[in-house]
Amino acid sequence: MALSVSDDLQRQLISGRELLAEIRDALVRFGASDGDQAALNASIRQLDEFFLLVVVGEFNAGKSAFINALVGRKVLTEGVTPTTAQIHLLKFGDEGAASDERGIRVITAPAELLRDIHIVDTPGTNAIIREHEQLTTDFIPRADLVLFVTSADRPFTETERAFLETICGWGKKIVIVVNKIDILERPDELEEVITFVRNAGERFLAISPEVFPVSARQALRAKQGDPALWAASRFEPLERFIATTLDEGSRFRLKLANPLGVGQSLAHKYAEIAGERLTLLKDDAGRLEEIEAQLALYREDVAKGFELRMTAVQKVLLDMEARGHAYFEDTLRIGRVIDLFNRARVQKEFEDRVVADAPHQIERRVTELIDWLTDQDFRQWQAVNAALAESTRSHPRMIGAPDVGTFHSDRARLIAAVGGEAQRVVDTYDKEREAAAIADQARAAVTTAAAAGGAAVGLGTLVTLAATTAAADVTGILMAGVVAALGFLVIPARRRKAKAEMQRKVSELRSRLAGALRTEFEHAQEQSQSRLREAIDPYSRFVRAEHVRWTDARGTLSALRDRAATFRDRLAA
Repeated sequence: MALSVSDDLQRQLISGRELLAEIRDALVRFGASDGDQAALNASIRQLDEFFLLVVVGEFNAGKSAFINALVGRKVLTEGVTPTTAQIHLLKFGDEGAASDERGIRVITAPAELLRDIHIVDTPGTNAIIREHEQLTTDFIPRADLVLFVTSADRPFTETERAFLETICGWGKKIVIVVNKIDILERPDELEEVITFVRNAGERFLAISPEVFPVSARQALRAKQGDPALWAASRFEPLERFIATTLDEGSRFRLKLANPLGVGQSLAHKYAEIAGERLTLLKDDAGRLEEIEAQLALYREDVAKGFELRMTAVQKVLLDMEARGHAYFEDTLRIGRVIDLFNRARVQKEFEDRVVADAPHQIERRVTELIDWLTDQDFRQWQAVNAALAESTRSHPRMIGAPDVGTFHSDRARLIAAVGGEAQRVVDTYDKEREAAAIADQARAAVTTAAAAGGAAVGLGTLVTLAATTAAADVTGILMAGVVAALGFLVIPARRRKAKAEMQRKVSELRSRLAGALRTEFEHAQEQSQSRLREAIDPYSRFVRAEHVRWTDARGTLSALRDRAATFRDRLAA
């Protein structure tokens, strides 16, 4: 049944519904749990129903007796053991009772108070049967006004304090009733209890709550024929407060404030969750930045290391060139003219003295270069694996964050996938196999570049061929018919030419060798980086996309929370 309200209140109702619709849509959009969405929807539906006054408290605090006194007749069973095993809903009508399809016990009574409001009696907050306690907890979001009943002989027990904090989380208006004051013998005892309850209420509610000390038992007896007990029951101030608070306009404002309070609470809750997820994502982004920095450093180190090791390769060729110059000075002279006629001897001597072990040294230097590169690749995978393992250890899940939606499972799955791939590579990394693959590609690249279409040869053979071609021209200086007298002119010229040819061929070999190796190692490096990025990219995309999503969520939900708080403040004013 919708409330009959003035035009001004009707406008407020429309504005409130629009704001609640925005909050509801935002909760759906950002993956609020089904239970929280249901709680908001139920509170919104309450706008079209009777005003709902919900009575809560521990069993044996006298909730049922209090409700009986409130309606002026014994409609609920009272006792010293838990008597409310299900939700009781009191409505106006002829006396009767029946359970509805939700399992709620509906009780009707011809009490004037029930013409405009419905009263709910809930199982005790410390119910022995936990399902009963859950009934109470689930019903709280639907309440328009909560009367929290505590007993004068044990006010604010531990379970009551915990339950009060839960109620506060839903943004409800709460009135505290201290029942059973008739068991207190002196006025100062009563004052002490009231002060204790009020101070405790202020701590938990963050406001000064309305506190009413009553004796429900005396109030009911007074209403049923013993008026002398009415004053002692102190029930009249509470009834006057309820009558004033629950006039038409006040009921409307409280009823509209109820779903707004629920919406405000849920918007705050999920704005906090968004903030917690952004904290996780910030750490994830930091890990990815660390990995990117490691990759950049890796590229820089590989570039420097390659040049350093290529210098060692080139030094072998430079040393060979220096030996060649010395050989030509020693061999191409008049005193050895006769020796120069023996081409095979000159060729053999050139190979032994100039080429020497240069091919072997170059092979060894290139092997060292390959081993170094594979070691760098292995270390990079280890570093990625360590960074992701640290991320999982540091924040397996944000403490206290409800596991709503798939954020945590998606994040964990992606981290595990990247970490698993990195661990798999580390566990199965075969340096010899990786080195052999790079070596084969390097030799093929060098042969292709240097031999220019000739037969495929090894690095060592290539060095020998390139170097000894310089000796081929040396033996050609003694042509048929050359006389010894011309040696004084021919041999120095030939020596200069041989040196220049040796320098040209070795320089060309150095250039081709360095260029081919550099190209191949850059390709190997790019392949390694590409494998890493293929493993990391899904996780990286997730972090970027989720950061955008939850930044939007935090901003949207925070703004809706603040708007709901402002709206409720206007209603209260």
